[in-house]
Formats: sequence, structure tokens, C-alpha cells
Amino acid sequence: MRVLLDSHALLWCVLGDPQLSTVAEQTILDPDNEVLSNPASYWEIAIKVSIGKYTLNQPFPDFIDLCLNRYRFHVLPIEPKHAARVAVLPFKPGHKDSFDRLLIAQAMEELIPIVGRDTGFGNYPITRIW
Repeated sequence: MRVLLDSHALLWCVLGDPQLSTVAEQTILDPDNEVLSNPASYWEIAIKVSIGKYTLNQPFPDFIDLCLNRYRFHVLPIEPKHAARVAVLPFKPGHKDSFDRLLIAQAMEELIPIVGRDTGFGNYPITRIW
């Protein structure tokens, strides 16, 4: 199964944070699954690290290396079709965040579930794993 990680699921998996649900962790670590990450998630995490909202226990380039090489998260490029979907995506309650809207658009276009705890994703025709 192909799955797309919300930024916090990516972060919590790599950091071993107990906030990651058991189902999410099992899905991410299942070697039969293709786990996708969005480049905007790395950007979002970098922003939050730079403003002190998140703390990593290693330099940011090492964090990225863990994601791509140890955990083997594949990067799902942001394609024009994803941007086109964002352009017509309705604004549902609680989802004006541009990072969330891009993930939702990618999940819709690629027909894949999102691994994340945000219950607001349920306002869209996507599957959420948590």
C-alpha cells in the first residue's frame, strides 16, 4: 500500500515520539508499504525548528538523511496536477493551512491515504490512517 505522511507523523516516527499512534507506526514501518513524504513537510519542519517550535536531537540534514535512508521514505514530488487540485479544493472548517491543503490534494490525486492524526482530513474524500 502507498501512504502519504503528514508532517507530524513523519517527525514523530523518526523521533520515536509516543504521540505517534500504534496503527500509524505499524503502517509506516511495514516493509510492504511504500511510505511517501512531501517536500513541503521537510520545509514545514525546518520552519518550525528554526522558530523553536520543534527540537531535533541532531542537525536538520542528519534528520533528512534518516528519513530518506534509514526509514526509506520516498519523496512524492509536488506536481502541477497537485497544485491544480489545491486551486479547486474547498475550504473546510479547520483546513486553511497551506501544508495540509497540499497533502489533501496529493492524497486525492494519487488516491492514497494520509497517515496523520488530524480528524479534519475526514472532511475530504480521502482515507486517514491513525
